[in-house]
Amino acid sequence: MDAKPPPEPLAAAEPPSKHIVTFNPPLINSANPWASSYDDLKALYDCPYTGAVTIRTSLWKAFNQHSSTHQYTFFSPTVGHSTAPVDVSLAEGRGAVLPGETSSLNTLGYSPIPFTDYTKMLINFSQSGELKRRPAKPFIVSVTGSAFEVAACYTHLMEIQNNPEKCRWKPDEDYDDLEMMMEINLSCPNIPGKPPPAYDAASLSEYILAIAEAGQSFGRAPKHPVHVGIKTPPYTYHGQFQNLIMALEESAKLPNGCPISFITATNTLGSCLVLNASNEPALGSANGTGIGGMAGDALHPIALGNVKTIRQMLDASEHSQLRRISVIGIGGVSDADGFRRMKSVGATAVGVGTALGREGIPVFEKITSGLSKDDIEMS
Repeated sequence: MDAKPPPEPLAAAEPPSKHIVTFNPPLINSANPWASSYDDLKALYDCPYTGAVTIRTSLWKAFNQHSSTHQYTFFSPTVGHSTAPVDVSLAEGRGAVLPGETSSLNTLGYSPIPFTDYTKMLINFSQSGELKRRPAKPFIVSVTGSAFEVAACYTHLMEIQNNPEKCRWKPDEDYDDLEMMMEINLSCPNIPGKPPPAYDAASLSEYILAIAEAGQSFGRAPKHPVHVGIKTPPYTYHGQFQNLIMALEESAKLPNGCPISFITATNTLGSCLVLNASNEPALGSANGTGIGGMAGDALHPIALGNVKTIRQMLDASEHSQLRRISVIGIGGVSDADGFRRMKSVGATAVGVGTALGREGIPVFEKITSGLSKDDIEMS
């Protein structure tokens, strides 16, 4: 009997979206340790079932990573503890993949590869012709740091896209294959002494203003815009959502308007602890507690609630710019049903993290194989 051919990637609807940022297909990876290396990014780009490639969150300078304190593991909430050993012989401590352990905990920080090295990777992708072998899809460069550093990252991406000569890069005249966006990760819970800025309205406004000011030098309508998004933590009460919307609405009054095109919801849930069978912390961490950020199946309900609430509050804003902001839904999606749930609560696109770590690139085909065109097109 002949083998069944793989499902064709599903295309999005043809009419233009009311949202600023869309992906075709609307299925992507989240910023995570399985999107760190050149080979990781190439595999994600070559996959016909992804509509964009998100790069692991990086700093302008490399993050100082240690496998003894920066780790991840998978677990099952029904078992109540982690059962897999953590391998510390690699760049970060990695837990083994075992059946049924579909949630994750990590004490990771950021990528050990600096932001500028990632931009060089993307330039190499373009110059090598790799990007022309597949239908075009954007790279979402996830960054963090101080507001000043994040603005510098944005300026650098804009220079690459619009003034490549300044970056010692001279693309062909028909250059049009490298598309970049930037995600500002304001929500990592694992950095001691640095609470996620996305919980605080003033901190949020500082980052948004820094991006707006950096963009002014490129004019109101640059030839190759770099769309900017904010990655938010799991909010748990109305005041936190309100802080986000207030910061965005304040920015809508700026000369060039709100500089934010999308919101990625959500990051991992902090202050979580998974123990091993001996009731000791399953992971090492920078502060020695083993407390870290939770993701995967256990995060799914709060992720759905965050996506729905953010989408509703954006749609209710009196500012049309906010109503056009896209929401990327991330948290516990590993199959077609999870994808449909995220889309049904207002996600413009759906991201995959823990399931990518467990199942690898084939997870995107698995999700797609269970979807119809109606699933892809609903908003």
